[in-house]
Amino acid sequence: MRGATLKDVAKAADVSIASASRAINGLDNVKEDLRRRVLEAASKLRYVPHGGARSLATNRTNTIGVILPDIYGEFFSEIIRGIDCAARARGLHILVSGSHGDLQEAVSAVRAMVGRVDGILVMSPFVESQDLVAILPLNLPLVTISSSIGDELEGAISIDNYGGGLIAAKHLLEVGCKNIAHVCGPSGNFEACERKRGFIDGLEQSGLASPAIFEGDFSEEAGYKAGQFFASSKNRPDGIFIANDMMAVGCLMALADNRINVPNEIAIIGFDDIPIARFTSPTLTTLKVGVYEIGTRSLDLLAKGIENDDGAIGPGFKIEPKLVARKSTAKGAN
Repeated sequence: MRGATLKDVAKAADVSIASASRAINGLDNVKEDLRRRVLEAASKLRYVPHGGARSLATNRTNTIGVILPDIYGEFFSEIIRGIDCAARARGLHILVSGSHGDLQEAVSAVRAMVGRVDGILVMSPFVESQDLVAILPLNLPLVTISSSIGDELEGAISIDNYGGGLIAAKHLLEVGCKNIAHVCGPSGNFEACERKRGFIDGLEQSGLASPAIFEGDFSEEAGYKAGQFFASSKNRPDGIFIANDMMAVGCLMALADNRINVPNEIAIIGFDDIPIARFTSPTLTTLKVGVYEIGTRSLDLLAKGIENDDGAIGPGFKIEPKLVARKSTAKGAN
């Protein structure tokens, strides 16, 4: 059985097809009585507007493109959840793609979305991410999240990763750690580099030498390998700053497998404050950035830019990480 058409709706409401189209697409030049009749007729006939035709009428797709480095794990799950909730509140849909940590895949994803979305949210923490900006149409609204591109005046959402590294160093020193290590993120990742830089500077400002570094990749597996490495190290650290919570979870598991007490033998601090951080054993001290809120605020910022006639996004904002002290650094606590 065929579905109802716009022509069927117009006939049932006793209006022209053009009037029915304007009413269904929410255009302003429609009298309220006519709009009501059309919408009632559409409801009775269970009419579903054709997406392509509707976008031609309104010059909008009501779809937002979202490009993330990955879509696996709690961090990205929380980002997507925040974006999706804010989008649904505005009657928008999202089209999500993962770049899998590869800049060229991110570029390909952006090209695939142009013409299909009203704007794009991009989290591209690659150091060379300016390549993404170069391929975007000038009239396509763009919000960048935690990237090395853009600035706060141009719709960029950034995290003070350097400041977070400083806080991590200060906290480990305050709880009595003296032999401190760092599990960093990928070398080409802008956020990871800034966290590492802030952490090293924080230690050096307190007179400590640069920490032992374990090269990670933000995955649980890398964190587990780091935990195994430090557990068997002759110069075992008594405190470790881990560049994200996913790796911290893996590290906690490895240390537990090696019967090493956290925090009394090794204190652990992560970064992000993903939901699972509250349920690890011991609970994970970390730096909170409000992952879900980053998603909602980024969508709201982009949506306002789309609604502006000139496509101007307006000022972005910087997030200051906040220390959430839990049991993984509570040395001497029962």
